[in-house]
Amino acid sequence: MEVQDWIESSIRALFCLTGITGNFWLGLRSLPKSISQLRPNDVLFMNLAASNLITNCLVDLPDTLAQFVNNWFMGRRYCGVLQFSSDLSETSSIFSTMFISMYWHQKLVGSIRRGGAPVQMDDLRLVGVLLAGSWIMALLFSVPHFFIAEHDGNETLEVCEERFPTPVEKKTFDALYLILANVVPLVGITYASVQIVLTLLQSQKRITHHSKERNAPTTEENMAKKSKVVNSVAYPQLRSNQSSSYQVRAAKSVVAVATIFIFCWFIHLVLRIYSSFRNSILAVKLTNFIGAFYTCFVPYVYLHGVKKLNCSWW
Repeated sequence: MEVQDWIESSIRALFCLTGITGNFWLGLRSLPKSISQLRPNDVLFMNLAASNLITNCLVDLPDTLAQFVNNWFMGRRYCGVLQFSSDLSETSSIFSTMFISMYWHQKLVGSIRRGGAPVQMDDLRLVGVLLAGSWIMALLFSVPHFFIAEHDGNETLEVCEERFPTPVEKKTFDALYLILANVVPLVGITYASVQIVLTLLQSQKRITHHSKERNAPTTEENMAKKSKVVNSVAYPQLRSNQSSSYQVRAAKSVVAVATIFIFCWFIHLVLRIYSSFRNSILAVKLTNFIGAFYTCFVPYVYLHGVKKLNCSWW
């Protein structure tokens, strides 16, 4: 291997190891002490960790090892497994990110605007139904890879190819996958993230406004007016914000993840469109790098947001 190949392989290996560690950590720290303490947020995080670990262990790890030995040692039959695992985990991970964004948006709005009122996604059965639907969607787009993925017949690293019966079928499959498994979740993630940011800004604006009113010069008329405002609006709002610091911190981590996701998704989309018109090894490498970057850093952002980025398991 040349120096450049060693550097690329080393970076890929570092991402793979970091991703496996982070996602395993996220899944482990999301386990409750008992079944009775299981919360929807824990289920969502465990599902995301499991989805990302499929990519880390069944896609990134074999590919990284193959780069080091400069030979595809997994055999031709593993090609279908590789493509299946890649799309399965990618689709499930995207939907998991959307559900997490929706959940924390509801929790933040419920805490700040409605004084901590229960939200729809606090229901474990609803979350279970949503996750089951996402896995069914992921399977529908992943199973066909067992039939269209083929080995190119040599021992190079670029051995897995998708060969559709006709170009029309390929375009149809790609269009459906792009719309249903990418665009729809992206819209949900973007909407929830924008609403989270707006809610945080509005809450901060109210707190600042009420603080100024409380510090204003006191006259009898102002005192009566200020007392009415503070008791009916400001005090509950401040109390709500104090009790929702955990939700606010977690919601900020959701926005951070959404920003990373949108950035990675946009670059991935551009590279995918480019690859459809022209075969490029560099585009393939960049696509793999972007995917590895997302699954590598996202679990640590979530762990930081829910204050579980430590070794105190419970």
